[in-house]
Amino acid sequence: MWRLIKVLLVLAILAGIALVAYAYLGPILLPGDFTAPVREVVQPVDLDLDQ
Repeated sequence: MWRLIKVLLVLAILAGIALVAYAYLGPILLPGDFTAPVREVVQPVDLDLDQ
């Protein structure tokens, strides 16, 4: 039973390390996955200054 818990703990730690590595190295290795979509947004704003 303890062996199973140790294996699961080690796998959880390795998954955490992999997630952090992906967060830091991902934009360098896979820049297309991390770029935000670019589009122009035009929206009129009504400023109600008559109070």
